[in-house]
Amino acid sequence: MTNVVPVTGPVLILYTGGTLGMELGANGWAPAVGFEQRIQQAQTTWPQAQSLPAWRYATIDPPIDSANMTQQLWLSMRDVIVQAAEQGCSGVVVLHGTDTLAYSAAALSFLLGGLGVPVVLTGSMRPAVQPDTDAWANVFGALSAITSCAAGVFVYFHQRLLRGTQVSKWHSEADDAFRAVRHDGAETITGHVPLALNFQVQRQPVSLAVVPFYPGFQANALQSIVDTGVQGLILECYGTGTGPTEDAELLAVLHRAIARGVAVVGISQCPVGSVLPGQYAAGSLLVQAGMLPSGSMTREAALAKLFALLGAGITAQKLPDYWLTDFCGELA
Repeated sequence: MTNVVPVTGPVLILYTGGTLGMELGANGWAPAVGFEQRIQQAQTTWPQAQSLPAWRYATIDPPIDSANMTQQLWLSMRDVIVQAAEQGCSGVVVLHGTDTLAYSAAALSFLLGGLGVPVVLTGSMRPAVQPDTDAWANVFGALSAITSCAAGVFVYFHQRLLRGTQVSKWHSEADDAFRAVRHDGAETITGHVPLALNFQVQRQPVSLAVVPFYPGFQANALQSIVDTGVQGLILECYGTGTGPTEDAELLAVLHRAIARGVAVVGISQCPVGSVLPGQYAAGSLLVQAGMLPSGSMTREAALAKLFALLGAGITAQKLPDYWLTDFCGELA
């Protein structure tokens, strides 16, 4: 990789919870505190321990199962990471549950634009307390990887380093649980960072909804979501960006939502490929109704980008100026 950020200060390990730090309780596995001591103990027997960078530790209190991740926690993580960089940390390793790790990696990619340090998220498929855990290979692998990372946000998992805006969880059980499903890998992106995506910009949580099309989808289902006051809609379209556009009421709902200032974008349900709405009439009609196509963006990247832009005050009317510009690898 190019543009490697030299390690001149300690790396921050930010523990948010997740499987790797869980203990078995009365209701099943749940996140536990005290993970710093476990890392220190495990490092004493790790074969490549001497090559790991110095680190210090912080935690989100209380640690969570990542199924409970929220936009507000993304903003809190952003604050901790920015503070660490300002205090001289050369990078940050975020320990995170796997269920929403890809969402958080995408969100931090857009929240930390221009920060200038590498951030690597990792987790595990089995708790660190289990003899066959994959936790330590991922934790110490991430610590090692950060010494040769460019600035930006990445996911390290099962010996793979993937760009944070290109990754999805593809398997619920395998150790190799994450893939860059629409991209080739963690290439360096040198895109311009607009003011709206600069790490210094303060953001607010945004009401968003992801709506998949399916045979039998009804317009009143979409209308009920719009009526909640949602600020942004991500339509999961078929193939290259098609939907049930013979339903005139569905198109009418989209027209009314967009007239009210709701941002509407479209992604593909397919794990590989891009939204090419001009290819079929059923896609062109969605664009004519006001849906913005999202190219090759994953669900995670589209949700995170919409959150970051709307949360920074970009209006639905201004969104087209930003949406199909590649800022941090989301369209690469």
